Amino acid sequence: MKIAAGILSLFLGLIVLMQSCVIASTAGLSKNATFQQAGSVGLLVGLLFFVAGAFAFALPQVSAVLLVIAGLFTLMVMEHFPDMGIWAVVAFALAGMARLAWKPLRPGEKGGATTDAPAPANPTSAERREPTLGGPSNGDGGRA
Repeated sequence: MKIAAGILSLFLGLIVLMQSCVIASTAGLSKNATFQQAGSVGLLVGLLFFVAGAFAFALPQVSAVLLVIAGLFTLMVMEHFPDMGIWAVVAFALAGMARLAWKPLRPGEKGGATTDAPAPANPTSAERREPTLGGPSNGDGGRA
């Protein structure tokens, strides 16, 4: 699930970046401040999508938080840039996918990552052997 969320976030982030870049640049040429601001927020949303996609592979919880933030930014400019409503739904859906990848499984459930990793071996102090410089010691201080 986290691989799908990561790949989709990366790909869709590039699409949002390109779309918002076009909106911001054409708004700048036409001197329309409202569209220019909406395009700038869209660039930020595209960057958040892209960064969330990068984090989705190793840290899906960070990815989910970034996608929720991106979704909230899209809701702010949805009045002036209606396409952002679609990106808000996509951001929240991808955040849900990342959240599902983040959820640890209970013992006995199948699929995904398990939380039942074997404990690392930790020898007790009696089992630890300190290395000596002169080789094995026979108890007489290293003398033969």
